Amino acid sequence: MHKINITQKITENHHWVLPVFENDLSQFEFKKWTGLPQPNEFKAEIGEINTLIHPGFEKKRWLLGLGKRNGAEQLIQPFRKVIYQNLKVGGKMVVKADLFTEEQLEVCMIGLLMSGYQIKAIKKDKQESEIKTIEIYAPQAFAKNILQKAVTIAKACFSAMDLVNMPSNYKTPQYLSEYVKSAGQEQGFDVRVIKGAALQKNKLHALHEVGKGSENEPAFIIMEYKAAKKPVAKIGLVGKGITFDTGGISLKNPTNMHYMKSDMAGAAAVIGVMQAAAELKLPIHLIGIVPAAENAVGSKAYRPGDIIQSYSGKTIEVIDTDAEGRLVLADGLAYMTKNYSPDYLIDLATLTGSCIATLGYTAAGLFTQNEELASELYQSGRITGEKNWRLPLWDDYKSQMQSDMADIKNLSSLPVAGAITAAKFLEAFTENHSAWAHLDIAGVSFTDSEYLKSRSATAYGVRLLTHWMLGKC
Repeated sequence: MHKINITQKITENHHWVLPVFENDLSQFEFKKWTGLPQPNEFKAEIGEINTLIHPGFEKKRWLLGLGKRNGAEQLIQPFRKVIYQNLKVGGKMVVKADLFTEEQLEVCMIGLLMSGYQIKAIKKDKQESEIKTIEIYAPQAFAKNILQKAVTIAKACFSAMDLVNMPSNYKTPQYLSEYVKSAGQEQGFDVRVIKGAALQKNKLHALHEVGKGSENEPAFIIMEYKAAKKPVAKIGLVGKGITFDTGGISLKNPTNMHYMKSDMAGAAAVIGVMQAAAELKLPIHLIGIVPAAENAVGSKAYRPGDIIQSYSGKTIEVIDTDAEGRLVLADGLAYMTKNYSPDYLIDLATLTGSCIATLGYTAAGLFTQNEELASELYQSGRITGEKNWRLPLWDDYKSQMQSDMADIKNLSSLPVAGAITAAKFLEAFTENHSAWAHLDIAGVSFTDSEYLKSRSATAYGVRLLTHWMLGKC
């Protein structure tokens, strides 16, 4: 992560990034800041970068287009992009941010910090940034507090991204357990792990069934952070933690199966949010649950047609072993509801290809019966840029999950509306919680980008839920 400082002084002997909104183009003092008139080709469109070199200035100037001054949500990528493209420049970079609001400054800082993310490569040659320090010219009184908050959120995003990007031969359920224990000690939240024979003893049967085909045994990870003073809300988060997904006996197509190391992006987001909440000392009671397992093919693996038990007491007919994420979430949601009774219950999961077919790679699918919660999550998504779009959760779809032999089956009888029927399955394990929301993040958690050579983690959910929780404070 880049080192970032706040400065209230204008120093000309450093590289400068000069952000400009389209609305402010005619008022921007180009001569003062660059020594040159406005370049005819520079329109300040979002993400537009124009490099200027003037003999009177020792260092470079970059004009950075921010588009129309509508909000802050579009600012992360331009700031991440301009620094990332110039990692080899070296020395100190100064970013002009003296006219930003608190919200704009926070998003700017997160973008700058994200530009320093480097995948934890397991190879000899590693790219290193030659930028020593980024200074933000921000004389506003609130700047230093905003920087501390931005660094905390960026660190939580880096944590989630590292976990998702990690190869699955390193990232087992046991590794996740140890990682979370270490994070709990560092950030100040409690951790308990249920594994081995204790899973069935604690009636976490669905998680056990999904993970029993692998030599890497499943783990049920419980994290808890409670503010010192009376919390304003009790929030329960559940994240799907499938550390690798072969599909089980309902084997996936091998094309792109290597991307299935990302099938625990929901869990990574929950872990990141826990870290951020604890470090920010939010006045809340936050519980995070990660049902972690490897969905493997083996002699002990569960089979299509099996009837399995679950923590809730409901039996489940397994139609497809590749619909395993909803099974581990079923135990997580039921356990959370029974043992913690949260005011708000939210799960995140890379759950369905159907959601990608519906919303593409731009927005997560949001499912909830709670109008207020739907509005809050939508607004937080709009502000942070982690967009979500509400899809129906009508009972019309409920019949598609009915089974002749069990209380419910894990896959719809029809090849349509898969994201919705998956959400209806999960709803059956929430005990009709009045403020439950499901986020299907399959299309937004692990994507192609200009920052790495292949698909990589986005940390989707960390900034969304942290912003939403801050709104409760």
